[in-house]
Amino acid sequence: MKFRLILLSCALALAAFAADVTGKWTYEMQGRNGAMTGTINLKADGSTLTGTVSGRGGETEISNGKIDGDTVSFTVVREFNGNKMTQKYTGTVTGEGIKFKVESEGSDRPAREFVAKKVSAT
Repeated sequence: MKFRLILLSCALALAAFAADVTGKWTYEMQGRNGAMTGTINLKADGSTLTGTVSGRGGETEISNGKIDGDTVSFTVVREFNGNKMTQKYTGTVTGEGIKFKVESEGSDRPAREFVAKKVSAT
């Protein structure tokens, strides 16, 4: 009986932890032209994640957003001069924020990493 209660408590704690990604997050990351700042707005609904990512290129909707325990992932597709660029974001929720790794599809450049910090729970 105690074991079941412990398992239930752990499951509820994980569900509450995963739901904590809803809100406004800010980050700073090094780019080709120096440091750039951006904002990520996320909304969790069960294991589904929606929202936007904004930066120098403006605000872009995320797609394929998912939450699995403390892992979040989504895709951002931007268009520049008629060319589409797809970036895959994978993040791990930690006590500091969400530690993201961003990979650009079809690029030889290494993945970029940054930590987004929550500024509001919108």
